[in-house]
Amino acid sequence: MLYELFSWLKQEFNMPGAGMFQFLTFRIAMAVLLSLVIATVYGKRLILFLQKKQIGETVRELGLQGEHQKKGTPTMGGLIILLSILIPTLLFANLDKVYIRLMVLCTVWLGMIGFLDDYFKIKARRAALQKGESYKKKDSDGLAGISKIIGQVGLGIIIGTTLYFSNAVTVEREIIATSAVQLQQGERLAKDTNVIVRNINGVERRYVKVKTPITTIPFVKNHEFNYSKLISWMGEGAEKYTWIIYILIVTFIITAVSNGANITDGLDGLAAGVSAIIGVALGVFIYVSGNYVLADYLNVMYIPNLGELSIFVGAFVGACIGFLWYNVYPAQVFMGDTGSLALGGIIASLAIIVRKELLIPIFCGVFLVELVSVMLQVSYFKYTKKKYGEGKRIFLMSPLHHHYQKKGFHENKIAIRFWIVTVLCVVMSILTLKMR
Repeated sequence: MLYELFSWLKQEFNMPGAGMFQFLTFRIAMAVLLSLVIATVYGKRLILFLQKKQIGETVRELGLQGEHQKKGTPTMGGLIILLSILIPTLLFANLDKVYIRLMVLCTVWLGMIGFLDDYFKIKARRAALQKGESYKKKDSDGLAGISKIIGQVGLGIIIGTTLYFSNAVTVEREIIATSAVQLQQGERLAKDTNVIVRNINGVERRYVKVKTPITTIPFVKNHEFNYSKLISWMGEGAEKYTWIIYILIVTFIITAVSNGANITDGLDGLAAGVSAIIGVALGVFIYVSGNYVLADYLNVMYIPNLGELSIFVGAFVGACIGFLWYNVYPAQVFMGDTGSLALGGIIASLAIIVRKELLIPIFCGVFLVELVSVMLQVSYFKYTKKKYGEGKRIFLMSPLHHHYQKKGFHENKIAIRFWIVTVLCVVMSILTLKMR
């Protein structure tokens, strides 16, 4: 909103200082600062409001250290994160860009799913207390699992369809002539309005925008993969059905990462800290891929109009860090599903947009391990119960962070060590820009 306002003031009245909003770095910095202010200053007011409305957490009896201290701690604090992301984005970003619109939709969509889940749990708790019954938290009290999956799949279909079919979603390809015929063709193309001519380091180079479903393969020299190859074995003409495969993959990634973040949110500061670190990595990828000079230098695909998404990422990182002010041990507020589902979905969507989805298992390593630990625990328990009549466990408790709690590690130490592991994963991911 402010971007459009100051652009108009600059154009119509040549207002002094209005040109600052044309600089992407200025708007990124403003988005980070505003998100921090909203999360820290106004976040406290929201926490007091949640306390006043008695919107507190009900903790299961799991025999974990310090679990009784968490009872009554305000939940649904994910609203702080959502507001801290959305307000700076709406103020400082160019809302005409398709990527910004997609991420705003993703944030609101998954935030609403998580909000409903938290709301139904709180409603069940109040109903039990009004009847004079002791309330024990159950998964069935919240939004039905199938309803959450349907919501995540719906978002995946919308994002996948938009990225595949929208004419605003393109990448740039350099026109390279290796023969006299190709040179003549290149000269004819240069007269086409679709061809972009740039002077890079004193050399005139030509580029053309193309629509193609490609992604980046890490650690590989020829580092691009076209999704159409997944169905090329079906014969000639099979490429026209690539959209089906692409949308299915996008939907799976968004659902998996969203649930991974949701499972990781089990210790004070764990999910928010990990998400902030991952957000920094995505910010680097987006800024580089959205800047044709840096993209050319690092030999990564240039994605037009992507740079604007750096503002959203700046707000995302600022919101997570600001939320940590109240969420680190001992937590004054929990994000609930309102925040955790949205965090995972945002991370997955950003990775897909910047075409780094194959790097997700690396920089989202903590989410992946947490999710896999639950899957292994449940599968092994069911298998041993069916085979031996008694269920056995791989871990003392899943997700993995609870396993370490059972071993006697303090939750603060576990959270910080998971942050450190995420830093290592993120550094490894960023190094893939040159390790090919």
